[in-house]
Amino acid sequence: MIYRRSGRSGLLLPALSVGLWQNFGGDAPSDENRAIIRRAFELGVTHFDLANNYGPPYGSAETNFGRILRTDLAGHRDELVISTKAGWDMWPGPYGDWGSRKYLLASLDQSLARMGLDYVDIFYHHRPDPETPLEETMGALASAVHSGKALYVGISQYQPRETHEAVKLLRDMGVRLLIHQPVYSMLNRWIEPALLDALHEEGVGCIPFSPLAQGQLTDRYASGVPAGSRATRGWSLTEDAVKANLEKVGGLREIAKRRGQALSQMALAWVLRDTRVTSAITGVSRVRQLEENLAALDHLEFSAGELAEIDRLTA
Repeated sequence: MIYRRSGRSGLLLPALSVGLWQNFGGDAPSDENRAIIRRAFELGVTHFDLANNYGPPYGSAETNFGRILRTDLAGHRDELVISTKAGWDMWPGPYGDWGSRKYLLASLDQSLARMGLDYVDIFYHHRPDPETPLEETMGALASAVHSGKALYVGISQYQPRETHEAVKLLRDMGVRLLIHQPVYSMLNRWIEPALLDALHEEGVGCIPFSPLAQGQLTDRYASGVPAGSRATRGWSLTEDAVKANLEKVGGLREIAKRRGQALSQMALAWVLRDTRVTSAITGVSRVRQLEENLAALDHLEFSAGELAEIDRLTA
């Protein structure tokens, strides 16, 4: 495993982290879930990324991960970095969404209870809140650190200006912003260059999610949109988006083939090409898929010609 420092902090993260967004919900962890977590840890993946509403149903990914911590990973807590988040809808009514102090700190307590933990390593605000004052949201994150319930704090999907403001507010409260989690892939390059520049300037790490564009940068949609795929459910990925990108993705697949990589491996290597990126979060549903993703670390280098060709297709 390759480990990278998160900004100007003391924390090293694996170049690839495992996210438990959509495949770890349900009443109990499946045998495959347990095998994925065990194999990831064996291969040096020390960081597991969760959120309060990961499942489905909401909360069940944390509950299931907590069970795995007490069984398969018992005795290894100090070798792990565990992160969770709050900011999207979690429970009904006015106090279970967005960025108020009441919501964030209540949600953190619930997350700790579900996982059976005294603290998480990283607690994120999951998305900007246009209504709540930023100083209130950052104050809640600072309280999480000062209370010992989180070692570090992060933000997700904040714009560059908001990121600079968050850094200053937290610094004034005696807390450093550790990391920013934006969506980033060859098909979604919104963080270039302004957000990456802001993070570098502030000494904040970057840990992209959806580096495979929710499966578009794999072979899943190579021949169109298969029945039952995520794109047919009309939630965060649509059939129209997949179809619009098919030609572009086909060109990327040819570049990957010349590199001797699967498209998914090249997509992960591409996200990690920038040293300002600390780690990339991958979601997997099978051990074989995990191992294939981790093999991307065997070939991270790109020629100038390859990067230029990728830019022509995606910039």
